[in-house]
Amino acid sequence: MDLRETILEGTLQAFNEKGLKFTMDDIASLLKISKKTIYTVFRDKNAMFLAMADYLFDSIKKSEMEIVENGELSTVEKVRKILGVLPNAYKEVDFRQLYLMKDKYPKIYKQIEHRLETGWENTIALIERGIAEGSIRPIKIPILKMMFEASLEQFFQRDILLQNNISYTDALDEVVDILMNGIIEG
Repeated sequence: MDLRETILEGTLQAFNEKGLKFTMDDIASLLKISKKTIYTVFRDKNAMFLAMADYLFDSIKKSEMEIVENGELSTVEKVRKILGVLPNAYKEVDFRQLYLMKDKYPKIYKQIEHRLETGWENTIALIERGIAEGSIRPIKIPILKMMFEASLEQFFQRDILLQNNISYTDALDEVVDILMNGIIEG
């Protein structure tokens, strides 16, 4: 792991422990390096946050590819796993506080929004394959995509998860379950 990646992992850890209130001192302390070393890689907290968002989404895309290439999973299982993908290393990160980013870090929030709305090619291809196979009923894929994106964006815009003591991972699993299975019993 290179220094940039080490700092980004430390940033995620600091974010998980202190939310958006973490400082460069917190990261330096966690990683047992100097703040000066951090500043050789990132000019400020904003740059580090922006890089952290991309790093996280790049990790998610890597996990998606592992799912797509897994020959042991059915098409439906792949769709379910891709929609709920969160790399194991980040399952414990408390993403519920990301709703605070919209006002405090609008540029970073916009980047997160952009990353949520793009990179759907694998998922769409799998859904289309499922429809062709008959394992997924014919649906309007843009509607599913919009519903999923809107759900995740609401997690980042409001404190609903914190208010209801629901983890981000549990909320993501619930959204995927409702989208895949609906709300009708049986």
